[in-house]
Amino acid sequence: MMQVIIPLAGLGTRLRPHTLIHPKPLIAVAGKPMLDHIIDRLRGMPIAEVIFITGHLGEQIDAWAARNCPFPWRSVVQTELRGQAHAIALARDLIHRPLLIIFADTIFDADIERLSTTPDDGVLFVREVEDPRRFGVAVVEQGRIVRLVEKPQEFVSRSAIVGVYYVRDGSSLMRSIDRVIARDLSIGGEFYLADALQDMIEAGARFSVSETRLWADCGTVDALIETNATLLARDPGASPTSAPGSRIVPPVAFGPGVTLANSTVGPNVTLGQGVTVTGTTIRDSIVGSGTRIVDGDLTHSLIGAHCTVKGVRGRLNIADHSDVEVP
Repeated sequence: MMQVIIPLAGLGTRLRPHTLIHPKPLIAVAGKPMLDHIIDRLRGMPIAEVIFITGHLGEQIDAWAARNCPFPWRSVVQTELRGQAHAIALARDLIHRPLLIIFADTIFDADIERLSTTPDDGVLFVREVEDPRRFGVAVVEQGRIVRLVEKPQEFVSRSAIVGVYYVRDGSSLMRSIDRVIARDLSIGGEFYLADALQDMIEAGARFSVSETRLWADCGTVDALIETNATLLARDPGASPTSAPGSRIVPPVAFGPGVTLANSTVGPNVTLGQGVTVTGTTIRDSIVGSGTRIVDGDLTHSLIGAHCTVKGVRGRLNIADHSDVEVP
C-alpha cells in the first residue's frame, strides 16, 4: 500500500480568467476535470490514502473529493506559496508508507503498477524530449540517476521529468526537504522537489527512471487545447458522428444534451452538457456546460460554462457566465 500526495495549491495564473473562479485541477479537458484523469489512473492501485495539498479555492477541491475520490483522502492547506517541496513537507506527520507524488497539471500514462516491486529507493517518470532546455532532466548512468538538472543550457540528458515521483521511504524524503529548507536552497523564494531528491541521491539513495507512455501538460490555454486533442485521439468515447443539418468531424466529445444546428464541429472539440451550437464552425476547442454559441467561427478557444457567444470569429478565452457578442 502507498500514499499519494497531489499538490494543488498554485494560483494557476496562466489559465486565467478560468482559475479566478475554479482551481486549476478542476478545469475540464476531454470531458472531465484534470483531477479526474489523475485519479482514474490510480483506480485499482493499492492506495492507502490520497493527500491533497490545497490553497486557492481549496474548498472546491474538498467538495470534488467528497463526491468523486474512491480512496480515503484528506486535505492539507498551504497558506504560503513557497514551492513544491514546502507543499509536500506540510504532510510530514501524515506520511508512513511509500509515497507517490503527482503534480496536478500532469496527465500521464505510465507503468505505476510495478512500483510496489521495484528494488530501488525511488523512481522518477520521464519522457524523451528533443529540446531538454525547457525541462528538468535526469542524468542516468548504468541504470541509476546520478544527477538532476533543471533546464540545462548544455546537453546532459533528454530524459525530461514529467511530474510523477515515487519514493519508497517517504520519511527520508521529508528529512531531505528539511535539509534543503534549512540550507535555503530556494529559487525566487520557492523550494523545489528536485533539490530534495538530489539530496537523497547524494546521500546514497538509488533512484531509477521509467518511461511514460503519455505526458500531457495542462498548464496553459494552448497546452490544454493540445492535451484535449491528444486525449480525444486516444479515446474519443461514444460521441455521435452525425447530427441532422450539421457536420461532426471526429474526434469530439459531447456531454449529454448537446444540440447542433447548421454547424460544423470538430476535430478536437469537447462540448459540455447542454451546450447549444447554431450556425457555427468550431474546432480545436473546449466549451463548458450550458453555453450557447451562435453564428461564429471559433478555433483554439477555451470557453467556460453558461456563456453566450454570438458572432465571434477567431480565438476566444472566457470564463463562466460571460456574454460576448460581435455585431
